[in-house]
Amino acid sequence: MDCNKRVLRSRTQLSVFTCLFILLKAEESLDDGGGWSLGSDFSLHDEGPCNVDVIDSSSVSYQQFIERYAYNRPVILRGLNDNTKFRFLCSKSSLLQEYGARKVRLSTANTYSYRKVDVPFQEYVDVLLKPQSNNVLGSDTLYFFGDNNFTEWQNLFEHYEPPPYVLPHTSGAYSFGIAGPGTGVPFHWHGPGYSEVIYGRKRWFLYSPDKEPHFHPNHTTLSWLTETYPNLPEEEAPLECTIKPGEVLYFPDRWWHATLNLDTSVFISTFLG
Repeated sequence: MDCNKRVLRSRTQLSVFTCLFILLKAEESLDDGGGWSLGSDFSLHDEGPCNVDVIDSSSVSYQQFIERYAYNRPVILRGLNDNTKFRFLCSKSSLLQEYGARKVRLSTANTYSYRKVDVPFQEYVDVLLKPQSNNVLGSDTLYFFGDNNFTEWQNLFEHYEPPPYVLPHTSGAYSFGIAGPGTGVPFHWHGPGYSEVIYGRKRWFLYSPDKEPHFHPNHTTLSWLTETYPNLPEEEAPLECTIKPGEVLYFPDRWWHATLNLDTSVFISTFLG
């Protein structure tokens, strides 16, 4: 009997140590950007202003979320879920070990081009995951976001804890991405959804459905930010904010939005359809 107790105690201690190891490694990965920081540590420093509501999820109920934001305006929620384990699994070393040899589908980063390119994930990370210059056209950029084979990536996605506030008569679909500083998608719109940053920082620009922004469909968000944004009259200024790990941005149906990754970023969106 004493022997059984010792075995049980040893197994319990081993389990506790394993959990602690995973948590410590996850914290270590979070501190160093999950290993995604480039050797040059290149990043864009201007996070811009934030004129989107930023609230702690504990201070708003589901009913209040529906009444205030779901159909009216964007909001950034903090403390909405705990994705510590998912962050650990999204570290550079973890993803390359699990998915390095698998093909990923890249898309051109503009509003009207739909060119797709399939490359091994390892090649994308080693060759194409780099800072984007200001003068490159959207049709010449390749962006890893959205076109993931859910079956192949299921082992990763099943560890993601999605935002709990689901709109009535909708269900969520994931889009996962990794991109270098200066990259992003130009203005577009679709149904409602959430976006969470796992590593890095992502700057968002948003306009309501009745306020279409002025932009060139083949120019990147970075070029829009440097050429158009500084000259906007006050009445044409967007709602904007930069979200960081642990923050979730919600955008309502048909809201125009563009994004800009300030660092090498890992992110996941939950589209509600």
